[in-house]
Amino acid sequence: MIERLPITRMGHRGDGIADGDNGPIYVPYALPGETAEVEEWPGHPDRRRLIAVEAPSAERIAAICPHFGVCGGCALQHWEHGRYRGWKRGLVVEAMEQAGLATAGVVDPLVDAHGEGRRRAVFHGWRRTHGVLEVGFAALRSHHVVAIDHCPVLAPSLAGAIEAAWAIAEALAGQGKPLDIQVTATESGLDVDVRGSGALPAARMAELARLAERHRLARLTRHGDLVAQRAPPVLTMGRAKVVLPPGAFLQATAAGEAALAALVAEHCGSARTVVDLFAGVGPFALRLAERAKITAADIDEDAVTALRNAAKTAGLKPIAAERRDLFQRPLLASELSRLDAVVFDPPRQGAEAQAREMARSKVPVVVAVSCNPATFARDARILVDGGYRLMRVTPVDQFLYSAHVEIVARFTRS
Repeated sequence: MIERLPITRMGHRGDGIADGDNGPIYVPYALPGETAEVEEWPGHPDRRRLIAVEAPSAERIAAICPHFGVCGGCALQHWEHGRYRGWKRGLVVEAMEQAGLATAGVVDPLVDAHGEGRRRAVFHGWRRTHGVLEVGFAALRSHHVVAIDHCPVLAPSLAGAIEAAWAIAEALAGQGKPLDIQVTATESGLDVDVRGSGALPAARMAELARLAERHRLARLTRHGDLVAQRAPPVLTMGRAKVVLPPGAFLQATAAGEAALAALVAEHCGSARTVVDLFAGVGPFALRLAERAKITAADIDEDAVTALRNAAKTAGLKPIAAERRDLFQRPLLASELSRLDAVVFDPPRQGAEAQAREMARSKVPVVVAVSCNPATFARDARILVDGGYRLMRVTPVDQFLYSAHVEIVARFTRS
């Protein structure tokens, strides 16, 4: 059934919203002020597929990618940039206000940290039942793979990544399994980790090794196990060189990492002893160690090992890195109170248990880094209720054209 829906506002995920009789109806790729011609979306009763737009909004612009609207990777290439920036900052403001946090004079303008583009990507590979190989990104809210041959939001340093992903998927297509091919741009070349292929015979492994050489990959791994390596995949963080573990988590853009790290360093100020929680491979710890003694913790043993090795760089103050599950064993208030500052950068679920310990501590400065406005606001509310004052919040946009936004905030003990 075809419907005509007036779009009144933009949702948190970048969908246009129409007000239906039974609640909001979400229409991807529609903008406020437009009337959208839509059809039902099977399995999604509160969503509709956009067929056409009657009288496009004056804020609608041409998308930069021919795959936009089919590929699910970008949500907002079609929206005028100033309006998009205001909406993205508004995601942070709204989440804070819903948690009862003051925003006036606290939330900075949005920082553009797209830089040269994304330095890591996960390509999906799948051969359909009729034999057509598809390598690319998933369609919106679907397991269907949209085949691509280029992506304008990727950094130049990922040149060759799509071609390598197609070659790997072709080599493993006979396995009959969906593949995830994670590619990271490093200073040594492309670092690729393949997941989903299942057990492989020696001949197929040898074929992958030849493929890695042909595409000049720095390293190729399967589920973290080494297939071939031309050079250790290295990134510079501050003064240190970090050899990345296979499939390592990194900020999406180099500009994003630099912007977040600069804000973290600014907020830590003259602190001489700092703990970096959910530290990963050390993008904050390694830079902070140029002037402060660091304790770092993360659940990922490989990331902690990489950080320990990088911490041996000459000129850095000591970094004590440990593997620790901060969800099950948060640092206690008594441990935190001996420090000058705490930095925490949890995954999307936030760090509720750790926030409660921080709220009970006497550490003078807390710096929060988050990729989720809702869980950031929840954890910030815990800190404020514990006596901290929220001084400043900076939204950072390294996921251009998406609904994702990073946040850096500074709290001080009242």
